[in-house]
Amino acid sequence: MTMPTTPPSRRALRPTKIAAAVLLLVAILEIIVIIAVGQAIGAWPTFLLIVATSLLGMWLIRREGSKAFRALQNAAQSGRMPAREIADGTIVLAGGLLLTGPGFITDIVGLLLVLPFTRPVARNLLTAAITSRVIAQTDAFTTDPRVTGGPAGPGSAGGGGPQGPRRSESSDEVVQGEIIDDDDPPSGSA
Repeated sequence: MTMPTTPPSRRALRPTKIAAAVLLLVAILEIIVIIAVGQAIGAWPTFLLIVATSLLGMWLIRREGSKAFRALQNAAQSGRMPAREIADGTIVLAGGLLLTGPGFITDIVGLLLVLPFTRPVARNLLTAAITSRVIAQTDAFTTDPRVTGGPAGPGSAGGGGPQGPRRSESSDEVVQGEIIDDDDPPSGSA
């Protein structure tokens, strides 16, 4: 008697493989654009333009980065959550790093990230990406049978609901413990 075989499942692409492919593609496109610009304006002007954009990136990192840091300090001192300021600081750092590297495509993206009037668009995209990632992780966490206590997740006979994991009817496990109240003095002392 032979066991039925299932076809090999397609392996999902890992984020590291996707990132490596994107980096390789960007590097190839940058080389193509640098060669095209070099043919259009000459090798030395292209080289000087790349150096100038790197210097611009370093200057913008210092200028916009210090603004973002001051805003972060002000938010922390006023007692409110500095989510916007943290996002701005992250975006400015990423944009400045893109500007300091050689290449024109990354320079354009970096400039769009660093400029104060285009930064809100990047902030909204970052917020949406983080929110969707957190929701996906939360969904995976709440449907994990190791977390919910049952095979089918929330709402099942052995799973957890809004109140958390439930004890199954067939469980004989008892956990011994002692409740300690921090407000009560320790027993044996006056």
